[in-house]
Amino acid sequence: MAANDSSGVLGRPVGPASVPANGLANGLADAPAEALPGARLAAGTAAGPAVVGSGEGAPPASPRVAPVGKKPGGAGAKPAANPVPQRLFGLPLRGAKVLLFVIGLLPLARWVWLGFTDGFGSNPTQFLTRSSGTWTLVCLLIAMGITPLRQLTKQNLLARVRRMAGLFAFFYAFLHFTTYIWFDQFFDLKATIADIIERPFILVGFSAFILLIPLAVTSTQGWMKRLGKRWGLLHRAVYLIGVLAIVHYWWHKAGKNDFAEVIWYAAVLAALLAWRLLWPYIQAGKRAR
Repeated sequence: MAANDSSGVLGRPVGPASVPANGLANGLADAPAEALPGARLAAGTAAGPAVVGSGEGAPPASPRVAPVGKKPGGAGAKPAANPVPQRLFGLPLRGAKVLLFVIGLLPLARWVWLGFTDGFGSNPTQFLTRSSGTWTLVCLLIAMGITPLRQLTKQNLLARVRRMAGLFAFFYAFLHFTTYIWFDQFFDLKATIADIIERPFILVGFSAFILLIPLAVTSTQGWMKRLGKRWGLLHRAVYLIGVLAIVHYWWHKAGKNDFAEVIWYAAVLAALLAWRLLWPYIQAGKRAR
């Protein structure tokens, strides 16, 4: 851009007397060989030499090179901005994860406390079995509700805590199954099979637990990459697991004709399933506007 410099040098001959010695030396060092014979130079300051040729155009100006030990941009250059911390509902993401992890362990901590204070009542096995089953269903519904909540609130970082909620659902399902097979059946396979035949709701619950296992195993980033699109198809089984869990709970309560609590869980699951089915149509309606 030296040929179009606003300094007014373009097209005006410059005599040798007007060129400083050091500027001339620098100009000669930077100019191409074919531009030297008969060329008139005007060396500028550090902003770059203004070179005027004999009407055939000037060579391009040499790029600025920062001095050794100094960063480009000079002393007034701004330092690189620090990355913006990720926040979930105003909390740092790491802090939100720690808080949710602690909350997820509260039921287990309560059982430990009740165990040391004789708070399980007259039938500890029944208490642990029912309580662990309830918390399995709660964690499962929370894990299923994270995606709709993320879509409504635009808090995309919610996806980073969905895996934790799902693993807590599997954790309490494992405790639920262990309590039944250990304290109720004492690892007696024949007695367990007879109990399943007599009470089919146990078979429904056991099926839901078996389906949870591959979801827990493949919840890592590595498995997501290995399975690709199949990962999403596999993890849609969580909706079937939710239905089986509600049927298991409903069938269990049917013996006492006590459906007050299970109806609330069934209503939440129905709302989540409806949202899952309607969300694509909601998005299509927004795009059509």
